[in-house]
Amino acid sequence: MTTTAPPAVRPYESYVYAYPHKTAYRPLTDRPALRELWAAEPKNALSLYLHIPFCEVRCGFCNLFTRIGAPEELTTRYLDALDRQAVAVRDALGDDEPVRFAAAAFGGGTPTFLTAAELERLCDIAEKRMGADLLAVPLSVETSPSTATADRLSVLADRGTTRVSIGVQSFVDEEARAAVRPQRRAEVEAALGRIRDARTPVLNIDLIYGIDGQTERTWLTSLDAALAWRPEELYLYPLYVRPLTGLHRLGGGGSGPEAKALEQAAWDEQRLRLYAVGRDHLLAHGYEQVSMRMFRRADAPLEAQDGPEDYACQTDGMIGLGCGARSYTAALHYSFDYAVDMREIRSIIDHFTTTEDFSRAEVGRHVDVAEARRRHLLQSLLQTAGLPVADYRARFGTDPREDFPAELERFADRGWLDTRAPEGLLRLSPLGLAHSDALGPALFSPGVRAAMAAYERK
Repeated sequence: MTTTAPPAVRPYESYVYAYPHKTAYRPLTDRPALRELWAAEPKNALSLYLHIPFCEVRCGFCNLFTRIGAPEELTTRYLDALDRQAVAVRDALGDDEPVRFAAAAFGGGTPTFLTAAELERLCDIAEKRMGADLLAVPLSVETSPSTATADRLSVLADRGTTRVSIGVQSFVDEEARAAVRPQRRAEVEAALGRIRDARTPVLNIDLIYGIDGQTERTWLTSLDAALAWRPEELYLYPLYVRPLTGLHRLGGGGSGPEAKALEQAAWDEQRLRLYAVGRDHLLAHGYEQVSMRMFRRADAPLEAQDGPEDYACQTDGMIGLGCGARSYTAALHYSFDYAVDMREIRSIIDHFTTTEDFSRAEVGRHVDVAEARRRHLLQSLLQTAGLPVADYRARFGTDPREDFPAELERFADRGWLDTRAPEGLLRLSPLGLAHSDALGPALFSPGVRAAMAAYERK
């Protein structure tokens, strides 16, 4: 009798930045009123996220909800709609109990695509419409090298920004071109200088590994260039080539399935190797690993300790404003329509700017207790701190090892769980952390998997 070995696990299935993923959302036939959705929700520590779906260019790897440019006063019309939405959402939250925001973030897209005056208006929407005190809570803002101008950064600093995150991806010009990211190192360095001059407490730099032609030497070049700025945080992202992106269109070709499998295996090996190089390099330079992607300087100020972690926005009580933002109640995750294709994105943005009634949820997915358990386990395991079983038991009244016996046994068999973790703590091993992008999707429920598989890309 012969047995066959189980198929090798692909280490890079997908980056789980939200669960359930937006491709599992569907139009809500009942279009529930926001006032009803939020009536019984705790409102004393909400998170606020404002989404700006504009960029000056679209990088080859990007599948985010964003469009290039904003002709004919589109940013003004978008902010007008965002203002109307904020009024409707704040009204839905009501005044029966205090409404307090504990954290805020501006993302995209590129929020600093907006002018300095438009950024002032964006902050006004967060403060005057929603009631968020931006000077009193952590505020994270994303930027890019070409839009991190002194006037914009000055506005953000004056309005209370505690963290600026800049997508650099590579300090090697040839690699930036290979990732279809038109930039030069000199522009990147100048932007980093302006961010430091603005004295925002926390600087985060995003880098990507797995770019075509990238080697350990060039990867270390980018890491050392980033370290020269002593960023409080660094995110190291594996490159993905996703459908409908620029790199996906460029990578089309006639390779047969066997050749493609060999190419995929070689790329997986490259990314795993570069991940280990990056991780070890940052640990040796005084950084602590928070997740597979996130590294924080050990002596970073308190603002960095209070800042967003990989899955912080997954907590219940998330208010998202803008046509690419999600909102989370305990029982429903909702948003607007989602797309990657530029024509579809433009259509969705145009519809958003002409919307007058923002009082109802349009697209989303209901989250029952079973999904909430999966989400909590997933969020916790993908952090280096792991999951205290007592916390899970206090929240759900059950034990994760009883709720997910097959999944946790499979993770243990693969060496993904830390056998030296203290009693009562579920924590990933270094090997498990390296395979976070395989482990996360393995926790998706059959229902979510089916919905994602049935999603029609657009």
